[in-house]
Amino acid sequence: MAFNVTSVKTSSGGAWQGDNPLQFAFPLLIIQTTIVVLISRVLEFLFKPLRQPKVVAEILGGILLGPSALGRNKDFMQWIFPAWSTPILESVGSMGLLFFLFLVGLELDLSSIRRSGKRAFGIAAAGMSLPFLLGAGLTFLTRKVVNGDNHHKYGQLLMFMGVSLSITAFPVLARILAELRLLTTDVGRTAMAAAAFNDVSAWILLALAVALAGGGTGAHRSPLISLWVLLSGVAFVAFMLVFVRRIMHWVARQGSNIHEAYIWLTLAAVMVSGFMTDLIGIHAIFGAFIFGLTIPSDGEFARSLVQRIEDFVSGLLLPVYFASSGLKTDITKIRGLEAWGLLVLTIFTACAGKILATFFAAVLCMIPVRQSLALGVLMNTKGLVELIVLNIGKEKKVLDDEMFAILVLMALFTTFMTTPIVMFIYRPARELSPPARLETSSTSKLEEELRILMCIRGPGDSPSLINLVELCRSTKQPVLKLYVMQLLELTDRSSLIRMVQRVRRNGLSCVRCSRQGGELSNQIVAAFKVYGQLSKVTIRPTASISSLSTMHEDICHVAEKKRAAMLLLPFHKAWRREGNEEILMNLGTGWRGVNQMVLTNAPCSVALVVDGGFGVALEHSLIDDNALIKKVCILFLGGPDSQKALELGCRMAGHPVMRVTVVRLTMFKDLEDMIETRPSSSQAFNSKDHQISITPNEYSREQELDDSIFIDFRRKWTGEIEFVEKETHNLINEVKAIGQGGEFELVIVGQGRFPPAVLAELEDSRPEFDELGHVGDLIYSLGEAVKCSLLVIKQNDSVKDNKMPKPEMAN
Repeated sequence: MAFNVTSVKTSSGGAWQGDNPLQFAFPLLIIQTTIVVLISRVLEFLFKPLRQPKVVAEILGGILLGPSALGRNKDFMQWIFPAWSTPILESVGSMGLLFFLFLVGLELDLSSIRRSGKRAFGIAAAGMSLPFLLGAGLTFLTRKVVNGDNHHKYGQLLMFMGVSLSITAFPVLARILAELRLLTTDVGRTAMAAAAFNDVSAWILLALAVALAGGGTGAHRSPLISLWVLLSGVAFVAFMLVFVRRIMHWVARQGSNIHEAYIWLTLAAVMVSGFMTDLIGIHAIFGAFIFGLTIPSDGEFARSLVQRIEDFVSGLLLPVYFASSGLKTDITKIRGLEAWGLLVLTIFTACAGKILATFFAAVLCMIPVRQSLALGVLMNTKGLVELIVLNIGKEKKVLDDEMFAILVLMALFTTFMTTPIVMFIYRPARELSPPARLETSSTSKLEEELRILMCIRGPGDSPSLINLVELCRSTKQPVLKLYVMQLLELTDRSSLIRMVQRVRRNGLSCVRCSRQGGELSNQIVAAFKVYGQLSKVTIRPTASISSLSTMHEDICHVAEKKRAAMLLLPFHKAWRREGNEEILMNLGTGWRGVNQMVLTNAPCSVALVVDGGFGVALEHSLIDDNALIKKVCILFLGGPDSQKALELGCRMAGHPVMRVTVVRLTMFKDLEDMIETRPSSSQAFNSKDHQISITPNEYSREQELDDSIFIDFRRKWTGEIEFVEKETHNLINEVKAIGQGGEFELVIVGQGRFPPAVLAELEDSRPEFDELGHVGDLIYSLGEAVKCSLLVIKQNDSVKDNKMPKPEMAN
């Protein structure tokens, strides 16, 4: 039975009534969208090792679904992508594109573009001018080689060719820079500023090209129509930026009092703006883009808009747009040696014009040669913006099927080549300093101050970490210098640009450039500014924007570069109070992996903080030193990690509101019994720190060292620190009793490397979280019964020079 296209309905009556869902609009759209998303995500996964941006997978996925690959199967096209469904698919994709361009306009900060300076403007102008001029010559050749282009006006084709060769995909460039950790290096900052100029110029040129191509057809064709379209577009932009901008700024100033009606009215205004520019004769996406520019990019209002539409648009609707573009791309239309030669020439012209123009402009701006070359390759990035230009050109019948396919392949190739070439000619590691080695002249200065690197994921981590650092602030000890590093997870969300702009406005310098599902919080910046002013602690803020799999490299790099003596990390689980209830927050295995990698690779000692309510423990101590006394317990079991805990206790003892107690637990078990019952290496734990492989003489020496350090420490701090020594047959019960006793607000323990007698006692209690060590995990495993926060310390032995400053002796 033949299918009647004119009788297309929205939904079917079901298979039991004899209806084929693929012959109805909505069920078919569901299948099409599912296939598009699956293919694009599979390709994204395959290209991930090559560090390619998501747009490459989406463009290639669209091409694979089109007549170039799967679309060559007539049955596939007839059932999955029939001709009658094309307008529906394109309408859904265009709706996604409309809101995506609104997001791009929302994230594009015009004030930052004005502040970028003459250098970025000069580089952007040079990077657009030469490719545009080369596009003019290529246009002349195109009219001779490609069949069907001779009847087009040279000016219309020149505009579209020039724009397609000269633009830089601003959102795609931001993603590539972030993946390469160049986002806020000198190269990254210059590239982003120049690309912003380029992006605005490209939209102006594209509007002009659409106006020229929209001069009407047949009896309605007239140059005056193009002029009216252009003038109407200018009037629309002026109205939006003068009047609508003031209204949207007033809405944004409402802050947390923004009514839900403002949100949906704004989303409706996106579509109305798109309708107006389509009515003018330009394109609906221009209206959405300009409307996005009228809204302040920071603040709660913009954040609410992004959270509501970003994932749905970028994850579902935008791939549909790429698929609809791929269905128009038929590589088989490129026939003959001349056409394939034109493809090679187009790629060469686009690359040479953009890279050389940017390179020479950057060199004239006194940028080093290697950085200038990398900048040229980065500015050659194409992507979604290129595809938009080409689709409009094809829609206006300026580009035929063959030329459209050539330019799509050019955009795909130039974007694909960017990452590997930049990695080859300009590696971020070349700018990094070598591992920190203390010179003789600087050693005395480092001994005069304690340098701590504090890592923060969000506002919830701030109180407990600030209070912990406050414990280390003492008038009797060396100066405290605090480096605050916010960890921002880099994900596939598109609002990366706005996040980086927020980082800069808050005065934070990014490391080798995440988003955590939010942005850099003003609360964090404000909290540390206040703390620094009240406590007179030197604070140096910074941020890391990277994926969780590589974030530990940024942390270790900063710790090494800043010569930190200790690194503070929040545990991936923490108790948070919401109203009258306490809720256990779990950030997932990704953040746990970051902690584990830092503990393994850190160039300094690491302290892992498990917050059990310590965030409010010292909230008044910054202002009133006579506030409620807080008690800290240092659990000393022996070994280098416990010795580091003692070292930290020296500083805490000098704080006026702290009372430090050192509890030393030793075993009754004889040395001979311990050696006989120790587990073999095959029975030992996975961590080398937990294996018991020691001779009696070595054990005796370690025990003597622990005794010597503890006795010396007790002699120096008697009167200021309380000391408790216990011999026990049941170490596990003693540790649990301290954790759930409620006597201490904070318990400090070593992570591992305990004496063999202690390890033998802990043999049967395999830890759930290895990063906490046996003793820390014992306390944490008590769950809600735990009445204290926990600080687990791991001593680093690889950097002997970079020690915590020695405490002064108590009188």
